[in-house]
Amino acid sequence: MGFSVAPAFEAGSVAAADWPLCHVRLQDDARFPWLILIPRVEGAVELEDLSADQRAMLMEETVRAGVLAKRLGPVEKLNVGAIGNVTAQLHVHVVGRRRDDDLWPDPVWGRGPAVPYAQDERARLLDVIAGG
Repeated sequence: MGFSVAPAFEAGSVAAADWPLCHVRLQDDARFPWLILIPRVEGAVELEDLSADQRAMLMEETVRAGVLAKRLGPVEKLNVGAIGNVTAQLHVHVVGRRRDDDLWPDPVWGRGPAVPYAQDERARLLDVIAGG
């Protein structure tokens, strides 16, 4: 059957890159620099579904995503989470936060309507991600 991205990701994010382990998506919400890492491992739901080497690679790619998030917009703190209550497919959110964002210090998941990027800004961010 092979790897595929759960349909829920298609609605709120944009494909940005494929790294050694993860498919990388930009969350289409201009309120936060926000990347989603989806390990390209068929059937992965929990971290335990990855091999030890894949878990190590996921950690390295999570750090890489954090560095990129800081290049996408102003970031004071990174929030990293693998919650999966809505979409079971294993994925990691890497979200850049600031003390002056509208939701600080609360979590961002499921809070308020997303503010989609303007087309030119989305293209610029995708270029940054592709180069990183």
